[in-house]
Amino acid sequence: MIRVRFAPSPTGFLHIGGLRTALYNFLFAKKYKGKFILRIEDTDIKRKVEGATENLIQILQKFNLNWDEGVYLTLKKGKIEIKQKGKYGPYIQSQRLEIYQKFAKKLVEKHLAYYCFCSKEDLEKMRKEQRAKKLPPMYDGRCRKLTKSEIKKRLLKGLPHVIRLKVPDEGSIEFNDLIRGKIKFDFKNIDDQVLLKSDGYPTYHLAVVVDDHLMRITHVIRGEEWLPSVPKHLLIYKAFNWKIPEFAHLPLILNPDRSKLSKRKSDVAVESYLEKGYLPEAILNFVALLGWNPDTDQEIFSLEELIKEFSLEKVQKSGAVFNLEKLDWMNGYYIRKMKIDELAVRCIPYLIQSGLIKSLKSKAKMPRFQIRKTKEIIDLDWLKKIVAIEQIRMKKLTDLKELADFFFEEKLDYDPKILFWKGMEKDKVINILNLVKQKLKELPKEMFKREKIFDLLKELAKDYGTGEVFWPFRVALSGKTASPPPNEIAEILGKEKTLKRIEEAIKLLSHEK
Repeated sequence: MIRVRFAPSPTGFLHIGGLRTALYNFLFAKKYKGKFILRIEDTDIKRKVEGATENLIQILQKFNLNWDEGVYLTLKKGKIEIKQKGKYGPYIQSQRLEIYQKFAKKLVEKHLAYYCFCSKEDLEKMRKEQRAKKLPPMYDGRCRKLTKSEIKKRLLKGLPHVIRLKVPDEGSIEFNDLIRGKIKFDFKNIDDQVLLKSDGYPTYHLAVVVDDHLMRITHVIRGEEWLPSVPKHLLIYKAFNWKIPEFAHLPLILNPDRSKLSKRKSDVAVESYLEKGYLPEAILNFVALLGWNPDTDQEIFSLEELIKEFSLEKVQKSGAVFNLEKLDWMNGYYIRKMKIDELAVRCIPYLIQSGLIKSLKSKAKMPRFQIRKTKEIIDLDWLKKIVAIEQIRMKKLTDLKELADFFFEEKLDYDPKILFWKGMEKDKVINILNLVKQKLKELPKEMFKREKIFDLLKELAKDYGTGEVFWPFRVALSGKTASPPPNEIAEILGKEKTLKRIEEAIKLLSHEK
């Protein structure tokens, strides 16, 4: 059975590249009826961030990348707890220290690893001398030469030490990468890697091999940055005579200038894109295409379609460019295809965050909210009407604040100059607004619907011009030069608010010089 894993480090946010790695592992496992495992690699104590594990799990859950084994979250008495499931645990590396220590010592016994007592000062001096000689900075193997008695003496004294992998002085090693084909490494270019640190914690290289073996991982699908580590890992596999998994190293994700996507140059945290109003399904679709080519013109894929179509053979070797415009387009597409009921509910957290509405507890079946500035109570049906007329213009869920904030404002603040249609004089604008106001006043409240309002406006437009009637009325209601049609806005605002906004526009114009 195929078994793959995603093994993030809780050192901060989930990187876009990390999400792609998780997605490709998930797709590969599901396509071939295998198992997808979530493991936490938390042995880098200095970089570990409190709460990062919980955050990683919560973010992955939002993308429905459901895993079969590993860590998960439960809620107990209002408190989030980390739990584990599966027979190959623990799935948190810091809980497996004795396992790593045991295997590191076995390598020493096999004379395939050795104790190194070099201090930080020794290592820094060594690197300085190597740089001066224009040599690549790497450990020179001096502790390899220690005799058994010297090693024993130093261990008895309790001198700080690490365990290093004994890389052969000569020769090479090669493997077949499922994406890149055959790759060969010369041993002369490979450092004697530290396997076990002086504090008893393993390095990535030892822990990942031990865990992948004990957890029966069949395929290691990870980023290109881990490619130089493969020969070290192969040596450990061979030292224990363990079966070597298949390797597939994914291409880098690049900025438009083809530099590596990194937090110094780009916004790379998955959480940040969710906060900006990108939909999980759109992000997942977008990320899937960063390096994988379906060989068709199709760009929109559901998770089920991705599972069906995905294959490592179609993953490219070269870097994939992160195109934000493409993500915006894709997110807008998903928003336009979404049912209004769902879209409105998804917009609520962003409207609360922006300060336009305040959530209220209510016993009523229909969720009710309070507009923060006016303290007016609104319900979900009213919000759906706003979302329905703005849906076509939205690229992100956060766009609703900029597009539709005028629905939630008590009084609009805008430059009265934008009320003027091309070539119109102030008196004419005021006259038309007064005519619109009078016509709408005469319209019964129960007939205050977009169709009736549109008919009234069209009738006036016969005498005064379409732009001359529709433009100032729309600006009076929205305070914007770009907004939905005024008859649609008016219906949602209601008769009272609509008339009030026309009056306010007339007052603004009256004071305009």
